[in-house]
Amino acid sequence: MSKPQYKRILLKISGEALAGEATRGLDFGVIRQVCQVIKECIEMGVQVGIVVGGGNFWRGVKDGGGRMDRSRADHMGMLATTLNALALADVLEQLGAEVRVETAVEMRAFAEPYIRSKAIRHLEKGRVVIFGCGTGNPFFSTDTAAVLRAAEIDADVILLAKNIDGVYSADPRKDPNAVKYDTITYDDILAQHLQVMDSTATSLSMDNKIPVILFALKDPHNIIRVLQGEKIGTIVKEEK
Repeated sequence: MSKPQYKRILLKISGEALAGEATRGLDFGVIRQVCQVIKECIEMGVQVGIVVGGGNFWRGVKDGGGRMDRSRADHMGMLATTLNALALADVLEQLGAEVRVETAVEMRAFAEPYIRSKAIRHLEKGRVVIFGCGTGNPFFSTDTAAVLRAAEIDADVILLAKNIDGVYSADPRKDPNAVKYDTITYDDILAQHLQVMDSTATSLSMDNKIPVILFALKDPHNIIRVLQGEKIGTIVKEEK
C-alpha cells in the first residue's frame, strides 16, 4: 500500500451519503463500508477527524424554512448531526477502532464537549474524533464547521465526501454540457457561485489556506485513493 500523502485529515461526510439510496434515515450497509475504510486510514497511520452532516434526518433551512424560527430549525439540525455521529461511532467501535464523539453543544450523557486540545490529543493517540453539532451556532452549515475544525486541529486537507464526484461548471444533473474541473481555485468558486460549499466555508478555507478535495462517497475506497495521491474528484486550492 502506498504511503499516505497526508498525516492528519478532516473528513466531511454528508448526511445524505449515509442514507444510501433511501436518501433519508440510515443505511447501515453503507455506514459499515465507510467505517471499514476509515479504520484502514487509521491503520495507515493517518489521523482522522470527521464532521458529519444531518441532512438525512433534517435540514434546517429546507425542512423548517418559512414554518419555524430559523435558529430553532438549525438547532434541530445540530441534533441530527449528533444522531449520525453516534451511529458512525458505534459501527467504528464494532470494527475495533477507538472513537470519541465531541459535540459543540454539551450533551455529556452522549459525548464529550468539544475541546480543541483534547481533540488533538485523541488524534495523536490514533483515535477517530467525530465532531457533532456543527459549529454550535445557527446560520452556519456543517461545511463551515468542517473547515473550522480543520483549521483548529491543523488538518493537512479537508476531504469533502458527497453524492457528486467533483466540482462542475453547472449542475450535471440539469446541464449535460457541464464541465468537471480537476482543479479549481477558491476565488473561481466564489466568482462563479459554484455549489461546492457555501461561501462562508469557502472563504474560511481560503483564508486558512486549507486545500479541499471533493469526491463521491459512492465508492468509500475513494478516501484511500485520495490519501494515496490518486487524482480523484476535484482539488480546491489557492492559485499558484
